[in-house]
Amino acid sequence: MPTPSVPPAAAQSPPAEQSSILLGLPFLRLWTGATASGLATWALPFVLGLAVLDRTLTATDLGLLLAARTVGFLAAVPVAGVLADRHSRRGVVLWAGLASGAAAPVLAAGLDRSVLLMITAAAVAGAGQGACRPAYQALTAEVVDADHRQQANAAMTLSVRVTTLVGPSLAALLAAFLDTWALLVGIGLLWLVAACVPGRGARPDAAEGSSVPSAREGGASFVADFTEGLREARRHPWFLAGLGALTAVIATGYSATGVALPLVSRDEYGTEVVLAGAMTAYTAGALAGALIIARWRPRSPGWAALCGLAAYGLAPLSLVVPLHPAAVMAAYAVAGVGIELFNVPWFTAAQREVAPDKLARVSSLDFLLSYGLAPLGLALIAPAIDAFGASAVLMGCAIVCFAAPAAAALTPSARAFSQPPTRDDTI
Repeated sequence: MPTPSVPPAAAQSPPAEQSSILLGLPFLRLWTGATASGLATWALPFVLGLAVLDRTLTATDLGLLLAARTVGFLAAVPVAGVLADRHSRRGVVLWAGLASGAAAPVLAAGLDRSVLLMITAAAVAGAGQGACRPAYQALTAEVVDADHRQQANAAMTLSVRVTTLVGPSLAALLAAFLDTWALLVGIGLLWLVAACVPGRGARPDAAEGSSVPSAREGGASFVADFTEGLREARRHPWFLAGLGALTAVIATGYSATGVALPLVSRDEYGTEVVLAGAMTAYTAGALAGALIIARWRPRSPGWAALCGLAAYGLAPLSLVVPLHPAAVMAAYAVAGVGIELFNVPWFTAAQREVAPDKLARVSSLDFLLSYGLAPLGLALIAPAIDAFGASAVLMGCAIVCFAAPAAAALTPSARAFSQPPTRDDTI
């Protein structure tokens, strides 16, 4: 008789056992490295923005540097996915962190001297950031056993949200005592932590609940290896459906937040308070969502996660017509809760269902599509607002945010984020 591929809930483990695993040295090292990489990734555009304020950089230079970082990120993600499956995930984290760490002082050296040097360094920094993403995702599956990965993923995303919440205040405080050059060097030191602190995990030979063999053939080309990752992704219809929904929400909902929210805050409310309040509420909601999903085990985890993703539609919807600022902030808080109710089960399901020797490649496809199309959405939303008006565009974004997860939920395997075992899988 086939055995279900969904593992028993981690809540069945004694609380003391859960705590001991998440407080153990291997996971704490991984969490510290991931937190350092997240803080360094967030800090770079903020510090470069400070350079514009003190006239060390022009706004045009800033745009070029951020564009170069994005290009480096997108170019490195698929390459890192292949390398992390071919070789040690720990090694990919090390070299990616060292590359970003080395790029930071080069950026500092280029201030007021060479924009071309800074653009090159920004591209290298972005490549290091992109390479870390799939490697850290796969390394988590090596360091943490299957029963505790949901708590581990919640702890990882919790650190990101705390960084986002306290980071601006911390950076502003440091900027009062340090110049841009020193802050950039500090970013480099954070990357050294991200590179050197995580330890090596125990790499399994086969996926939990999967009969797919580990087929790491030596001498295969990059294209062949990446194509193998695409084939593995196609084995999981829930993954393709969820990735399509996530990409649609990021390309529309996130774009509305990035472009329309500042415009609405300025034009409809005449103050930046709504902008700051909405973003703070979103981060606070995400913190709450991470804490909730660390313990909650819904009966249909995939459907619950997709409902959380659909909640992001409340963000653009709250901007369609003028509402009380508190209503806008509440909508963004709910969106923040929802995004973590999606993120944590999504990462956990990929670590559970995807063959371990292909996990980094499948994760790289996730980051490549979901985050790779975000700049396109950001680039298109302002012209769309000029052509059709803010209300029509925001309503369209909200509809996409609601409809895409609903369509993904129609995929049979989306209910549990798990593909039922076939007859061959149980032989």
